Amino acid sequence: MNKNIREIYFSPSGRTKKLSELFVDNFNGNKKTFDFFLKDEIKNQNLGEEDLLIVTLPVYAGRIPKICVNKLKKFKGNNTPAIALVAYGNRDYDDALLELSDILKEQGFKILGAAAFITRHSIFPEVAENRPDEEDEIKIKDFANKCKNKLESLEINELEIKGNRPYKEGNKKPLMPTGDELCINCGKCVRICPVEAISKNNPRETDKDKCINCTACIYNCPTGSRTYHMEQYKIGYEKFKIDNAKRKEPEIFI
Repeated sequence: MNKNIREIYFSPSGRTKKLSELFVDNFNGNKKTFDFFLKDEIKNQNLGEEDLLIVTLPVYAGRIPKICVNKLKKFKGNNTPAIALVAYGNRDYDDALLELSDILKEQGFKILGAAAFITRHSIFPEVAENRPDEEDEIKIKDFANKCKNKLESLEINELEIKGNRPYKEGNKKPLMPTGDELCINCGKCVRICPVEAISKNNPRETDKDKCINCTACIYNCPTGSRTYHMEQYKIGYEKFKIDNAKRKEPEIFI
């Protein structure tokens, strides 16, 4: 069954985009992509039963990014099937998948399937460094096939998705990326920051109240100037690597 595929992702470091593409490529139909990382205004989108919405978002401190919530509410479903995916860095996805699924249901979508997949951790990139890997890709394809079979049968059951209500409080991390003497004032980080936390007058600084630790500035800095320079980061990195060294596997709800 071909559908109008509407793909949504938010991917400051590129891994969530890769996960979304690996999954969406298994579906046939007219595809349109909405990149929530772009600052373009999204117009209201009304979807019907002939459409399929696939949303892939990263997990930030156990929740979906707040910046994505208002954008998601631009999408209205009318018994429209939807698939919810979250990407997390091998620690835990906590309440993020449940939160995403709840928002989609509130917007008139029926959850066809939901899953949490592991991707490289954006803040501590040695954790789950090569994920998604070949084993993950097999599970991504298998999940896509299960969703397609379910879509063909037209039987969309209520899913019991792991998580808690009320959702956990999103902790504000004391860490944030800044620039150093390698900064050449190119302004790339200023332009790319989705929450405008970097001043064009002093791009080495970061507004701690605005920064969401998406790490886009780090992965797009041409000189390697922007990173976590504080000693606290180095200590936390080593502990995080030890605490989250054991490989976790995708969790799927279908």
